[in-house]
Amino acid sequence: MKVYRLTIKVRPNSKKEELEKISDSQYYAKVRPQAKEGRANEAVKELLSDYFGLPKSRISIVKGLKSRFKAVQIIKP
Repeated sequence: MKVYRLTIKVRPNSKKEELEKISDSQYYAKVRPQAKEGRANEAVKELLSDYFGLPKSRISIVKGLKSRFKAVQIIKP
């Protein structure tokens, strides 16, 4: 298994959802839900899950739960 660490800047309350790659370890995510009660964080995990083709259980936000800048850990088999 390989463990990857990504930095993601999140823009909540966006009109559309998309993930933009800035570099190998940096991404910019636009998500629809507001940043209330962890809804934007779940949307980020869902977006990453679809992008990398992995289940959400392999993606975890390790830093920045209440920030626009997040450190995310992805475990690939």
